Amino acid sequence: MIIREYKPTDCEDLVKLFYHTVHTINAKDYSQEQLKVWATDKIDLEVWNKSLSEHFTVVAVENNIIVGFGDIDNSGYLDRLYVHKDYQRRGVATIICDKLEQAVKVNKIITHASITAKPFFEQRGFKVVKEHQVVRNRIALTNYVMEKQVR
Repeated sequence: MIIREYKPTDCEDLVKLFYHTVHTINAKDYSQEQLKVWATDKIDLEVWNKSLSEHFTVVAVENNIIVGFGDIDNSGYLDRLYVHKDYQRRGVATIICDKLEQAVKVNKIITHASITAKPFFEQRGFKVVKEHQVVRNRIALTNYVMEKQVR
């Protein structure tokens, strides 16, 4: 597996990976209604590319297939972490997180973890600060504000 920095030409593949991962992996913890407002089929590629380009974003590639990606900003906010549905539980997220955490010079890293991702982050030493409700199109989604002391 190769871990490399994000390129704008990756954006469409990352959006597809995000959509399919949410609608398969997160389906065990969220309703179809919640999944539809979380990962819609109308994602703005320009907005995503701008955000991914402004953050430190890495992409995991295996056999020329993007199998995961993640991004973090300079403040230590880990924004996205998604692994292809067919590459779960193979250490992809761990490798991506290691790169992201090493890339920033902060005392703590904060993320908003889904119900599905919460155990992964807990294993990495993140602690729940609070349960949080995100409302999109009048549909509530539960996630957790989590933080990890790194320095």
